[in-house]
Amino acid sequence: MSAGSGTKASVPQDGWQLLLVNPKNSLPEGFSVTLKPLKDGNAVDERCYDDLQNMMEDCRAAGLQPLICSSYRTQAKQQQLFDSQVGKLTSQGYSSKAATDLAAQSVAAPGTSEHQTGLAVDIVDAHYPVLDTAQADTATQQWLINNSWKYGFILRYPADKTHITGIQYEPWHYRYVGRAAAKEIHEQGLCLEEYVASK
Repeated sequence: MSAGSGTKASVPQDGWQLLLVNPKNSLPEGFSVTLKPLKDGNAVDERCYDDLQNMMEDCRAAGLQPLICSSYRTQAKQQQLFDSQVGKLTSQGYSSKAATDLAAQSVAAPGTSEHQTGLAVDIVDAHYPVLDTAQADTATQQWLINNSWKYGFILRYPADKTHITGIQYEPWHYRYVGRAAAKEIHEQGLCLEEYVASK
């Protein structure tokens, strides 16, 4: 399936926090979000702000140094990131279609990125600010992987769910789904696609 194809997502009756945005479900028509700025220039949906702040403060209180390196993105910003990735792959010899399809596995096509919802944050360890799988081995990520659900966040793209999410393993990408859903997802070992489908 080419990047950006699929259906328009709709806000589920269960609540705004379970909006499914992925390669097969793009943002709903007319989607908008009320943002609340973070201290570092990032911003998130105001409804998840308090839980995010509590999670970050508790992580720091555990002696760790979490750093939010990405949060809400505009359509234009997502387009820029996606085009850049396609360009890199094209310069490596991939055809335009192959580069577009491959790019979508690591950078969501515009309109299909959770970052555009204001509910997703990329968090790294300040001592290892690199977006690669080794991020999972940092003390900060271990704490977040084990505790983020208590604050309503889930590790959105686990290594064992790439065949379902369509996105490569990202041990830095956390998505707000609300505390009740996060608890169930954590306890049942699900990804968001599986959880939404079960409702």
